Amino acid sequence: MDLEPVEPQSLKKLSLKSQKRALDLFSPTHGRLPPPDPESKKIRISHKLNLEYGGIKSTNEPRRQVNSTTTAHRNQPSGSSDVLALPGPEGSRDAQKAGAQNALVVGPSAQPKGLNNVGASGKSSAIVSTSASSERNLSTSAIMERIPSKWPRPEWRAPWKCYRVISGHLGWVRSVAFDHSNTWFCTGSADRTIKIWDVAKGTLKLTLTGHIEQVRGLAVSSKHTYMFSAGDDKQVKCWDLEQNKVIRSYHGHLSGVYCLGLHPTIDILLTGGRDSVCRVWDIRTKMQIFALAGHDNTVCSVFTRPTDPQVVTGSHDSTIKFWDLRYGKTMLTLTHHKKSVRAMALHPTEDCFASASAENIKKFNLPKGEFLHNMLSQQKTIINSMAVNEEGVLATGGDNGSLWFWDWKSGHNFQQAQTIVQPGSLDSEAGIYALSYDVTGSRLVTCEADKTIKMWREDETATPETHPLNFKPPKDIRRF
Repeated sequence: MDLEPVEPQSLKKLSLKSQKRALDLFSPTHGRLPPPDPESKKIRISHKLNLEYGGIKSTNEPRRQVNSTTTAHRNQPSGSSDVLALPGPEGSRDAQKAGAQNALVVGPSAQPKGLNNVGASGKSSAIVSTSASSERNLSTSAIMERIPSKWPRPEWRAPWKCYRVISGHLGWVRSVAFDHSNTWFCTGSADRTIKIWDVAKGTLKLTLTGHIEQVRGLAVSSKHTYMFSAGDDKQVKCWDLEQNKVIRSYHGHLSGVYCLGLHPTIDILLTGGRDSVCRVWDIRTKMQIFALAGHDNTVCSVFTRPTDPQVVTGSHDSTIKFWDLRYGKTMLTLTHHKKSVRAMALHPTEDCFASASAENIKKFNLPKGEFLHNMLSQQKTIINSMAVNEEGVLATGGDNGSLWFWDWKSGHNFQQAQTIVQPGSLDSEAGIYALSYDVTGSRLVTCEADKTIKMWREDETATPETHPLNFKPPKDIRRF
């Protein structure tokens, strides 16, 4: 049996055929629709009117009732023409029996003389209805009390000023850590050295060499005479400060180590680096306990807590992860930031922390990581480091040399300082790479790209009159 040859059809012709078939299929059903019913149209319009103007209708009803009560009271003597019906503890039952609507009615005798002609027409009663005050969307907004802003008002804080510039490093200063005795602090630099400075005088006490690349992370133990350092040479070193030499090295990172943290209660060390892994080390045995893998990019900030979640890491993949040290697993991932989370700061007394990226600074609650709020201004630069003291002053240092101070509770930015590069440096070398408060929280140390270390403290001469608090609560705060 011979099959008839099928003529080739173009795509346009096939699509037209399909459209025609669809029209033939569905057009009869559309054609059979009943004509619009006037009754249903009326119901629809009345429903829309009720939704749109229901509030105005409800305010008019008590007015009619009160007008009828005022006409009844006009027959009484002029001494009792002014009726004051307000809710009270004892007379409320009598008021309900009388049908009064908790309204303040001003009779004709209390009117100014110029309004007598209005009183004659019987529309002289002015009503302030308390029953309608619960409905916020009514047209009585002019007589409603203003709702105060729920945003916390910041405390007045004195501005901070630079009081000392320390020179000594031959490269960018990348990291800083304070000793718990508050007598010295150490800085790590791109010149591959670690220098120890006197806090009170700002003089150099010691220079340690051993790294072969820039030193990016430093931490000082509160329980031992140990200092830990990490750098771009993939090495994590433990220094004994009694002998001033390296006594242990922790090998395992596949690339540069960018951040470093010590657990407050257990003898473990945490390091995060460009291999996207946060590694947990036993300080004494040099063994790697966990490799906390899960980030897609460089781990550049880490802090630890004695309770759940014990480890929090921030990464260039714009996420923050909470880790459980018992199992070495992720508890939670926060994806609120849009850009790299280069810096985080744990509040010393409250269960919350702040994290910074180039688009915003955000505050989160602990232990569950609930988002609290954004800071009320935007620094609009890459924020490399941040720190907060017990008094609630948050300091953030940016790539452009901006040092901003914030009120922790309200997120108000009360000072915007700019570092001045040293003579001989370029203007582009104004970046702040690390900052830290001392143990008391009264001094701030910043490590900068012009190879200097600057020390800041509050201006003691400042008063609320000389530096007034310029705070406006936000009208529309971004939720995320």
